[in-house]
Amino acid sequence: MFKKLVAIEPLNLTPSAKLQLSKYAEEVALFTDIPESDEEIIRRIGNADAVLLSYTSRIEKKILAACPTIRYIGMCCSLYAEESANVDIRAAREKNITVSGVRDYGDQGVVEYIASELIRYLHGFGGKQWQEMPVELTGLRIGIVGFGTSGQLIAAGLQALGADLYYFSRTRKPEQEEKQIKYLPFKDLLTTVDVVCTCLNKNVILFNDEQFEWLGNHKIMFNTSIGPSHTISALAKWLEHGNNEFFCDTAAALGDPTGKLLTSPHVNCMHKSSGLTRQAYDRLSEKALQNIETFLQKK
Repeated sequence: MFKKLVAIEPLNLTPSAKLQLSKYAEEVALFTDIPESDEEIIRRIGNADAVLLSYTSRIEKKILAACPTIRYIGMCCSLYAEESANVDIRAAREKNITVSGVRDYGDQGVVEYIASELIRYLHGFGGKQWQEMPVELTGLRIGIVGFGTSGQLIAAGLQALGADLYYFSRTRKPEQEEKQIKYLPFKDLLTTVDVVCTCLNKNVILFNDEQFEWLGNHKIMFNTSIGPSHTISALAKWLEHGNNEFFCDTAAALGDPTGKLLTSPHVNCMHKSSGLTRQAYDRLSEKALQNIETFLQKK
């Protein structure tokens, strides 16, 4: 059991999960606002030996050095790679601090978002229409860039609706290729498909001017990554052709700090995370609590 557990910012956990935190610590403190500075984070942690956070704050080496009692940091958000994490995991490891995160809790909502928006655009249900006549997903060539859990779910969902699926990733997935989801090198994929969906780790940028030239025009792009998968200038140039459309659920996935691209008639941003559903909160809560239990059982 922990002596003191502190959530330094609001957590996307269910109310029942927050109540269960008291099972794991003698004292629990849950802050309901986002800290404005490292100094405030240090103050909130104090002498806690367990810290929870979401995706809006960062715990850097400086904070770890100032809080020597920390034994465990629970990221109640996605953790796919150390380099994209909002915790300095390397510095934590040097101090023998365990850092855990959550994977694969909001992917189902992302699949539904892409299917919904793509069908609306192909059929002209939302005021814009891809071609002169409405078209179905049947036979539409769709490429998935980044083929982890989210990419595979998207591919399976769209394939079930009749689309022709291709993928590119750092590692081949033979089991997916047996399902007729075909692997292509990155350039070949972009020159082949009509629609591209990027499902990449945070801070992974694969689309620059050259890649958008490979993709060509009269094309559709979805980004469901946590951050942009493109450079802003390259995306803006691609959209200037006037017959390309970019879709994202949040402004973070667009990644334009100026906000200018949000006014483009070819940028379709929902301003609402497609992955944060009631079921996703349930999965996130269950996995975050399981991470705590796993740590305590090992100790």
